[in-house]
Amino acid sequence: MVTIKKIGSAVVGIAVLIGAVGKFVPHWFMTMPFPLSIILWISTGHGMPPYFSTDAWKEDEIDTWTRDGDLVVATGAKSGTTFMLYCTHQIRTKGKDTDDELFPDVSIATPWPDLIQSRGGSWAEQKERYNTTILPDGRTMKEVWDHPSYPFRIFKSHFGPPELPVRKKGGKKIKYLAMVRNVLDVAASMTDFYSAHTDEFRNLWGGLPPDIPPDVRDADGFHLAMKDMLPGNSIEGIYWGYVNSWWPYRNDPNVILLHYSDVRKDLKGSVAKIAKFLDVKLSSSELNTVVNRCSMEHMKKANKFHYYMPLNTDSTWNNNEHFIVKSGKMVNKGHVGNGQSTVFALSLFGLISA
Repeated sequence: MVTIKKIGSAVVGIAVLIGAVGKFVPHWFMTMPFPLSIILWISTGHGMPPYFSTDAWKEDEIDTWTRDGDLVVATGAKSGTTFMLYCTHQIRTKGKDTDDELFPDVSIATPWPDLIQSRGGSWAEQKERYNTTILPDGRTMKEVWDHPSYPFRIFKSHFGPPELPVRKKGGKKIKYLAMVRNVLDVAASMTDFYSAHTDEFRNLWGGLPPDIPPDVRDADGFHLAMKDMLPGNSIEGIYWGYVNSWWPYRNDPNVILLHYSDVRKDLKGSVAKIAKFLDVKLSSSELNTVVNRCSMEHMKKANKFHYYMPLNTDSTWNNNEHFIVKSGKMVNKGHVGNGQSTVFALSLFGLISA
């Protein structure tokens, strides 16, 4: 009986300790091995992934750091985000940033306010560092993302309404670019994307996202990713939640909703459409230059998509040497129909109809 009481007391003590950590220093969980790190994070009421926050986009906050004309590239996960960030940068510079001097890395030229770059960090504590952080070349980060020659600044997000206050009354006039992609292609891209993350980033966030062994990426990984994204399952919000959130806003004057396959099939027409939405007039020559620089071939050659985290303050992270994804992994094939071409597509259609 005494033993049972001791065990019970120990269990209660552990539960209280976990609850206290979850309330006051939840980032401590990120030092634990996966999946324990994530189990404790979720069980104490925290959202996923642990490095995302909506704080920058709250209605009482967004006007403190944005200005009229800013663009938020809020594409769906694995639906052409990096592609659109680089392409809209080409549009705002009319293709004249030929050596990518204003695009040293995607996370520097087109900041990602969703991303909390340090364990225990927050939007509030890293907000000012977007202005003051010194880059390896001696420039401040603000000199790149807020260059005086830009007709508009570009920011990244994976959120949709209502987290993004698209119809906010008053305040700054912000434009939003949203993009969806065939769900099979998203699932096919997702499995490779998990394993594209560097060990340094994974170690910072409790092993997340998990590395998927090569022998299951094209098979079980594809099938499981699609199953998890189906309505009612664990990550349905990544696809269906995103699509449903943007659809009612598709005709709003400050929103352009695109489909990835349409943009890939008619890149020139899509660039012209986006430029018009952004009030940028491109000559025929400028349009051709921008289209060429938005091509997959040029983006692979440019290789400016490591996603550095220059605002990170953790001792285990080297801001000049560590980055989120492995070199060359953010610009993959970019093909339309990859999901349908996998050997599991037929079984997947069976899964959807089941």
